[in-house]
Amino acid sequence: MDIEQNIPLLEEILSDWKALIGSEYDGYRNHVYRMIHLCLALKDCNEQEREKIIIAAAFHDIGIWVDDTLDYLPPSIPPATVYLKENNREDWAEEITLMINEHHKLREYKNAAYPLVELFRKGDLVDFSLALFTFGIPKPYIKTVKATFPNAGFHKNLAKRAARWFIKHPLNPAPMMKW
Repeated sequence: MDIEQNIPLLEEILSDWKALIGSEYDGYRNHVYRMIHLCLALKDCNEQEREKIIIAAAFHDIGIWVDDTLDYLPPSIPPATVYLKENNREDWAEEITLMINEHHKLREYKNAAYPLVELFRKGDLVDFSLALFTFGIPKPYIKTVKATFPNAGFHKNLAKRAARWFIKHPLNPAPMMKW
């Protein structure tokens, strides 16, 4: 399992969001890189699957900054669909929408037509849980990925946003989580 330190497609997509993300950019960029590598460690993907993972990963949490919200799944989808349309990938919209919308699902996503949705969910969970869940990815590989793409405050910034959200929405403390 190689570690690719520069994924041109990802860099191209994220460059359009750097100003909006601001000081949290390095943390988000590194989270996305970790997530991509963890997804690819779970399955030997073909080029099309790899491209879908990269695109979905670039946009999967972007709603945090688009709408300045912890309820970021719905606002993460439109920028992804615009990107797909602009790049003649509209036929991927349903799958990438599901990848984004279901990536915080607590239970397994079961739809044989879209196996990347479950793969994507697992890859994000490995990183989000700080490798509490590994789904069989070797711990030394996870450690190397984390060392290559340091957290850079990503989880700390999420915790700060979650605390601000909870104060305003105590009855809906984790709106991005799904059963």
